[in-house]
Amino acid sequence: MRCGDLLRELRSNRYELIETIYVLDSEQHLLGVVALTDVFSADENRLIEELMRTPPATVLATADQERAASLAVHHRLRSVPVVEKDGTFLGVIAPESLIVVLRREHVEDMHRLAGIRREQTQARGALEGPPARRVRDRLPWLLIGLLGTMIATWVMSRFEQALHARVEIAFFVPGIVYLADAIGTQTEAIAVRGLSLSHQPINQLVGGELRTGLLIGALLGLLALPGIWWIFGDLNLALSVSLALLTAGGVATSIGLLFPWVLTRIGKDPAYGSGPVATIVQDVLSLLIYFAVVSAMLF
Repeated sequence: MRCGDLLRELRSNRYELIETIYVLDSEQHLLGVVALTDVFSADENRLIEELMRTPPATVLATADQERAASLAVHHRLRSVPVVEKDGTFLGVIAPESLIVVLRREHVEDMHRLAGIRREQTQARGALEGPPARRVRDRLPWLLIGLLGTMIATWVMSRFEQALHARVEIAFFVPGIVYLADAIGTQTEAIAVRGLSLSHQPINQLVGGELRTGLLIGALLGLLALPGIWWIFGDLNLALSVSLALLTAGGVATSIGLLFPWVLTRIGKDPAYGSGPVATIVQDVLSLLIYFAVVSAMLF
């Protein structure tokens, strides 16, 4: 077909989407796409084949709707073509549908990151539902957190002698745990959806996050060091807290990325492994790191 013939055909019909032309062969296989702006600017006698480009992305009809939305974001598409395994063209996912999917997935991710088991299509569902249902939706992950707090308590009990000898060591436990959690939560929020959009190998992603966590930990440690030294008059204590912050920051970012990645690799939604589960793992590791560093440098 020539550009002039195509424009005349478009004027004689109504279409839901018109900015992208999908080119098919006689057996309805998708061959390529043409932007309507290219058709308007081309000579009327020019063949569509000359303007056609290979589709930047397609999805199978059996694919998860989130994959379609992720492809649209990654390739900057306003609509996504749907095909069979043999390339037969089935239709197009419209921009409005992609927006709905992205919003729904965002709501689900926020619920899962908060440790809410059941996702609602409406964001207010988790707030306005009956209290009994809200408890049922939130409790499972928190039970895992309860188990984790028992482990964290056991870890602290292993360092009872150190705490008796230097009670000031205990003063920094809340700060170390909180900062590691905060660093890890930032990584989780980025990783949960970023993994579906990124095409970098996992070793590069982990390496980048590890360096980021170590840099953040180093800066926090440097800021805390003079204050701790001035208040307690103990340089070794200040150095211990700073070194613990450095190490815990690197570990927290690695855990925050690896948890979602592992779940993605086994076919699970990465948001399921974040929130309370990753938090308690980070807490236990932060305590181990802190007491190990303190024990090595102060005793």
